[in-house]
Amino acid sequence: MQGMGNATIGRPRGFDADEALERAMHVFWEHGYEGACLTALTDAMGINKTSLYAAFGNKEQLFLKVLDRYADGPAGYAQRALEEPTARAVVEALLRGAAETTTRPDSPAGCLGVQAALPASDGNRCAHEALVEWRNTAAVRLEERFRRAVDEGDLPADADPHELATYVSTVAQGIAVQAANGLDRDALQRIVDTTLRQWAP
Repeated sequence: MQGMGNATIGRPRGFDADEALERAMHVFWEHGYEGACLTALTDAMGINKTSLYAAFGNKEQLFLKVLDRYADGPAGYAQRALEEPTARAVVEALLRGAAETTTRPDSPAGCLGVQAALPASDGNRCAHEALVEWRNTAAVRLEERFRRAVDEGDLPADADPHELATYVSTVAQGIAVQAANGLDRDALQRIVDTTLRQWAP
């Protein structure tokens, strides 16, 4: 009986791993990877360090789980945008999704994928590199979508999918930075409008 009791030390009754992960996501989103100390994480998650390590691993492992959750949840608009029928529609869905997600009233301003990477000391290189890979993967998928648009005749034959993907990714990340700086959703949507005016209808 004593051994059974020890197995549950630190895990409160009713512990909900999914809800705890959601709360951890908001802490990383607001404070970045370095700024999200273990005390802030455990307080938000409603558990202690023993439970955190048992359920999620160390801070880095927890962050990687949070990043997956963010990609499938708040940032899911990016994957859905790739399914739009035209390149222009892809760009619009991606940028408007960024403007909306980075200004949600129930979430921190900005993008977790951008905010969490800054700053990054040598001791947190793994988290920084995971974020770089995450953003690069998104850019590669966008490039592949633009390449398909060229093959289908939706984009001009001389269009450069890599350059276009880099440009659109830069605008999307800029939207996230401006949101974190306090720019409201309407202002960000006007930035999207300006970008789309440069795009052939």
